[in-house]
Amino acid sequence: MSPDGPPGLPPKPPSRAERVSLWRYAKLFRADILSAQPARLYRAWMAEFRTPFFRSYLVNQPDLVKTVLKDRPRDFPKSDRIGEGLRPLLGESVFLTNGAAWERQRRIIDPAFEGGRLRDTWPAMLAASEAAAARLAPGELEAEEQASHAAADVIFRTLFSIPIEDRMAQAVFHEFRAYQRSQPILNLAAFVPLPRALPRFFRRDTKRAARRIRALITELTERRMAEIAAGSAPDDLATKIMTTRDPETGETFTTEEMVDQVAIFFLAGHETSASALGWALYLLATHPEWQDRVAEEAQGMTGAFGDMSRLRVARDVFREALRLYPPVPMMVRQTTCPERFRDRDLPKGAQVVLSPWHLHRHERLWENPDGFDPARWSTENGRACQRDAYIPFSAGARVCPGAGFAMVEGPLLLARLLRDHRVAPVPGRVPEPVAHLTVRAKGGIHLRVDPR
Repeated sequence: MSPDGPPGLPPKPPSRAERVSLWRYAKLFRADILSAQPARLYRAWMAEFRTPFFRSYLVNQPDLVKTVLKDRPRDFPKSDRIGEGLRPLLGESVFLTNGAAWERQRRIIDPAFEGGRLRDTWPAMLAASEAAAARLAPGELEAEEQASHAAADVIFRTLFSIPIEDRMAQAVFHEFRAYQRSQPILNLAAFVPLPRALPRFFRRDTKRAARRIRALITELTERRMAEIAAGSAPDDLATKIMTTRDPETGETFTTEEMVDQVAIFFLAGHETSASALGWALYLLATHPEWQDRVAEEAQGMTGAFGDMSRLRVARDVFREALRLYPPVPMMVRQTTCPERFRDRDLPKGAQVVLSPWHLHRHERLWENPDGFDPARWSTENGRACQRDAYIPFSAGARVCPGAGFAMVEGPLLLARLLRDHRVAPVPGRVPEPVAHLTVRAKGGIHLRVDPR
């Protein structure tokens, strides 16, 4: 597939024709969320999607995005329909809940991801990065597979103090890999909420896979609860979360509640990080001058947490990868009362779609929106857009609690891998971005690895 726009730009899905029937749109959407959208969304401040039954609204205007995510988040809760495809796996996790349930979950979860805890997780992250670098061997590889392996290792080491080689970790990892290939993070019923009587446009049934994953996570969680009771639990993220009491009620998570949260930690911490890391490696493979800068910076790594303050180039590269290929490309909110956006009336219960994919490439906001330019983050335009038009982790009260974790993990893995290895694109193998569980490449990202 050739990317839209001039040659030499990172690959971008083609846009659909401006007008298609609802059923044609459904078919395109089922194949890929991104290429099902028209090109005008890269320029529009707001777009209305009409069906015979209702209307949905995609919002790109920064002040309206701010209204939804930051100024009045309680008035725009997550759509109930967003969980239709994910609830069998995620249950009532913090990713899907609203209102008092969500507030309680965040009160228990947030302390585990406070700034000081990042320093505590550093040794586990560093060990995972060393193991990832050791696994790379000269020759051709599929970068997303390597990125998934590395990101899963980080999660297991920081959450449960076990490496990816652990039997249980291996089982969970392989089940999640199969689930990722089959289940979209956003289904047509969320983006275009058809009447309940009509059939849903889901991919094949993944309930069995979800049950297998949850059974494995339950075993891990019960094992840790027994260790906590015996006083032998390691001081990792799982222990911290499972022993944190809600400051308002004094309660901790039950086993079932913790299983829900572990499922989303793995989904968010593994899937999203793996997606961003895979694309970052490809972008550096096609921009060797930036790759050399990351590698040069990495030579000064000492293994101490202070390394992160020195990995500025790696951080800007990872940030740029998140801009071009946001792992979660679209988010859906729902109005709780009538609203008026850009002289349009939105009824109560309307779907409000926020699209990091389109916002991050908006032609009226970003300079060189489709180009790879890590230097943009030190420019006036880059800083302004980072404040107003950059939401890879959402924003406001519902910002991902692991955002800081991801911005340590990603640059660290990138720097450590490229310190000892050089990556180059494989001729004729241009990756094609598609949105399934996260933004991945159809057919994978194939790179050539050589010792540096």
